[in-house]
Amino acid sequence: MASFFSSKVSSSSLYWAFICSVLFLYPCNGFYLPGSYMRTYKPREEIFAKVNSLTSIETELPFSYYSLPYCPPLGGVKKSAENLGELLMGDQIDNSPYRFQMNVNDSVYLCTTSPLSEHEVKLLKQRTRDLYQVNMILDNLPVMRFANQNGLNFQWTGFPVGYTPPQSAEDYIINHLKFRVLVHEYEGGGEILGTGEEGMAVISEAEKKKSSGFQIVGFQVFPCSVKHDPEAMTKLHMYDHTTHINCPSELDKSQIIRERERVSFTYEVEFVKSDIRWPSRWDAYLKMEGARVHWFSILNSLMVITFLAGIVFVIFLRTVRRDLTRYEELDKETQAQMNEELSGWKLVVGDVFREPDCSKLLCIMIGDGVQIAGMAVVTIVFAALGFMSPASRGMLLTGMIVLYLFLGTAAGYVGVRLWRTIKGSSEGWRSISWLIACFFPGITFFILTVLNFILWGSSSTGAIPISLYFILFSLWFCISVPLTLFGGLLGTRAEAIQYPVRTNQIPREIPKGKYPSWLLVLGAGTLPFGTLFIELFFILSSIWLGRFYYVFGFLLVVLLLLVIVCAEVSVVLTYMHLCVEDWRWWWKAFFASGSVALYVFLYSINYLVFDLQSLSGPVSATLYLGYSLIMAVAIMLSTGTIGFLVSFYFVHYLFSSVKID
Repeated sequence: MASFFSSKVSSSSLYWAFICSVLFLYPCNGFYLPGSYMRTYKPREEIFAKVNSLTSIETELPFSYYSLPYCPPLGGVKKSAENLGELLMGDQIDNSPYRFQMNVNDSVYLCTTSPLSEHEVKLLKQRTRDLYQVNMILDNLPVMRFANQNGLNFQWTGFPVGYTPPQSAEDYIINHLKFRVLVHEYEGGGEILGTGEEGMAVISEAEKKKSSGFQIVGFQVFPCSVKHDPEAMTKLHMYDHTTHINCPSELDKSQIIRERERVSFTYEVEFVKSDIRWPSRWDAYLKMEGARVHWFSILNSLMVITFLAGIVFVIFLRTVRRDLTRYEELDKETQAQMNEELSGWKLVVGDVFREPDCSKLLCIMIGDGVQIAGMAVVTIVFAALGFMSPASRGMLLTGMIVLYLFLGTAAGYVGVRLWRTIKGSSEGWRSISWLIACFFPGITFFILTVLNFILWGSSSTGAIPISLYFILFSLWFCISVPLTLFGGLLGTRAEAIQYPVRTNQIPREIPKGKYPSWLLVLGAGTLPFGTLFIELFFILSSIWLGRFYYVFGFLLVVLLLLVIVCAEVSVVLTYMHLCVEDWRWWWKAFFASGSVALYVFLYSINYLVFDLQSLSGPVSATLYLGYSLIMAVAIMLSTGTIGFLVSFYFVHYLFSSVKID
């Protein structure tokens, strides 16, 4: 810990820190790794679009595409293979009847529904008024729609189920789609294509001719509602050619949603050559609204928080160094006299390592915090390096779960070793390991189960299937629990941490303070929250407003800064409590940095009230608060663990530096 308090920073360290910051923060336009294995298509080669779940920012309840009376594909509906993350996010990717031929512009008839029943009309109207979006995928690219509101151009993924005109009580269904597919002609070349679900590939010279063709680099849609003649349409068969259709602006020429109406679905496709290269095709999706504000706000926050934390830390170092220097320069008799006369942290030398209240719970929470913090750091590092591609749907969540499972070893090791340090023996380590393996997963499973019953009651695809529950329990019981027990076993065999001072048998009385100490602890969470709240806004927007989040370089910098600030805040608060002869620092060190979770949860409520005003209904609000609570608990455990571990080693260093008879 001596190096921890060193105030000398070499010029080479500053140089490399600056270089790393530039690499992460500079908005680079070069080749990155998002995207699955590149595919080229020959002229007239068939391409089928897929459909994902219907989603809405009004309800946050996803539903299956075929829960509405849409045209089913020939051969029936078939689900695509989904990973663990996709299932947990409520994605349900199915095949669709939308078929294109490369570089062939066409107008196509799909089908005409039977007369709409009362239930179908009610469902269509409800989905329309809840602003549900249809999400389609072509060559792993989500369909993009452009809209103009108040003179501003917006881009969205998906298109609406229908629309309700202003000052109208009627609803109209979107039944005609004009697709524009952007293609780039590829003639082969020896270049790295990308990484994704199918790994990395390099085109060799021998494969140039085989791989040459057209790449899909954009997928756009222009939806509209058209009232077709059902008698004429029923004479057609699926994929028959139709005449070009102009989207009407008059409501009487649009398809109304009404009982006994028959809805005909048609689409047009236009292929447009583009200069966009395949590695850059995701750029249009990863553009964040207000990018300039985003970058400058984050940089400003980083500079201010770093400056404040640096001032606090320098002042703190000078104070501790001065106390230690003065104390060590005195002879033994003078030290004994000072022990009787002076007040401060030196007087709690016999109580500072006394066992805290609920020590078992503390060890469990520290173990889980190590597991969550390790998962977050590794995940964000990999994402910042480009390995968590938006094209690989669900891979981010899947990677987090896998990392959490395998980090059970670290959780068991740290928790049991802390238990040994507090108790002086390894007795009861199996109980500690089991509780570490069950504590946070148990809280998460309980909340998810309650939310799942709500989703089941709403017939939403966001509900976790029973089969997935068994899979998650199997992963937990067969991987996480054994690894946590193994980590606990390693903790029992590791060298015990020896206290530098003896603990008195009789606890020292703590002087009564002018204000509650917990008030200061809760207030300490505002400084870590200051490093986090701007990025938290963008993360919440990406989750609940359906926006892509891909600035993981900034997120990594914010995470590193958050770790530093949490450590500094907990150490300063611990020192302040020891100076007023309050030796009960264990839990206060944990919650000094862990209290940031309280502000995160309050900010989530603020975001719900002021930024998610479109969210409607108690079900949607319950889902939002449930997921926010899981996030807050995870943040509390991870940040609290960081603060506690640094404070523990600080206290150990502080009292090992004092000469005690």
